[in-house]
Amino acid sequence: MQTTFTPEQLKDPAIERSNQILRTCVHCGFCTATCPTYQVLGDELDSPRGRIYLIKDMLENDRDPDEKTVMHIDRCLSCLACMTTCPSGVHYMHLVDHAREYIEQRYKRPFGDRALRWILARVLPYPMRFRIALLGAKIGRPFARLMPDARLRAMLEMAPKTIPPVSRNDDPQTFPSEQPRRKRVALMTGCAQKALNTDINDATIRLLTRLGCEVVVAEGAGCCGALTHHMGKSDESHATAAKNIRAWAREMDGGGLDAIVVNTSGCGTTVKDYGHMFRNDALAADAGRVAGIAMDISELLMQLELPEGEDKETVVAYHAACSLQHGQKIKTFPKDLLRKAGFTVVEPADPHLCCGSAGTYNLMQPEISGKLKARKVRTLEAKNPDIIAAGNIGCMMQIGSATQVPIVHTVELLDWATGGPKPPALVEGFNPRSEIPRLR
Repeated sequence: MQTTFTPEQLKDPAIERSNQILRTCVHCGFCTATCPTYQVLGDELDSPRGRIYLIKDMLENDRDPDEKTVMHIDRCLSCLACMTTCPSGVHYMHLVDHAREYIEQRYKRPFGDRALRWILARVLPYPMRFRIALLGAKIGRPFARLMPDARLRAMLEMAPKTIPPVSRNDDPQTFPSEQPRRKRVALMTGCAQKALNTDINDATIRLLTRLGCEVVVAEGAGCCGALTHHMGKSDESHATAAKNIRAWAREMDGGGLDAIVVNTSGCGTTVKDYGHMFRNDALAADAGRVAGIAMDISELLMQLELPEGEDKETVVAYHAACSLQHGQKIKTFPKDLLRKAGFTVVEPADPHLCCGSAGTYNLMQPEISGKLKARKVRTLEAKNPDIIAAGNIGCMMQIGSATQVPIVHTVELLDWATGGPKPPALVEGFNPRSEIPRLR
């Protein structure tokens, strides 16, 4: 694709990067075949190719974003399926992130939109605030249908039936290995996950210490910054990310780290991109170091000696989170691990398509998100599974809100299969073909 940025414009590092990305696009349209919003809406401007044209026009002409451009950019899930499909290697993620930052700086949204984004940015990344909000949503949930705004209804309906108590395992501390130490790793405990489901971090710690890892929850680490980053609020996202970088760099320079383990794939995609996010910052070197040892939990487990389990006669439908399969290019590890543990693994039709969660997308674009959720649940249930497994809390909440099939994190099943407790989500109403995992 030809571009016409001026030399003066190209002095801006963000413009320079977007120019590089735009020039790699050859207009082939392969991306439209795997774009969820294009499949739902059928509008070229709601495809990656269409959005690329809108972004190019906006940036080249240095114009303030108009309502039409903002609408189509807002409808993008950032599922990154287009990056998996693209034969030219267009790095759409960096391009759309730049567009969102540009829009945030130069477009005044309607009051309702501004208020919703302000609330989400100041609640979701903070576990205690989020817990209070969930409690309020739980109280208001019976009145959701009376809400005139679909986004407000979505916020009320998001509240889980039960809000788990705070897990003290998420506090800064060190968990010693149960075996001779093989690795020292930092666990990213996250933000929303600590309010929505504390079982995931608990299971991760048990499993890693059982397999020979010393697990550190670093002082000062918290939200990865993804939620605000994808809203275009770069100052807020960078401030949050910087705290993580400093916290983990201290551990790297102190006791040393072999890996920074992330069990929420949306966070993992962002942490692995810290080197790019901070490339022109004083923290560039440390950000690169942190990004370089960041791993999804499945990547680390593939390096460890997970015991091989006997057949559990339990069918697990594996949902591939977009941020894992497209953002981090991890497609087989979770399935390989589940099979090794003794589970029968099945996949739904069109596993590359998004479930519609996408961070805060299900709250800001509930209609499109709802259609994607219905399709994903339909394809998962068609496999008649005993359990649904996923590697991202957002996907788990999204899918779990529309199915009676119990859904758990992959790491919870692996913990259970290697001697840990049964995942709490499976305790009530769960009737698998085999209740007791068996190890060889």
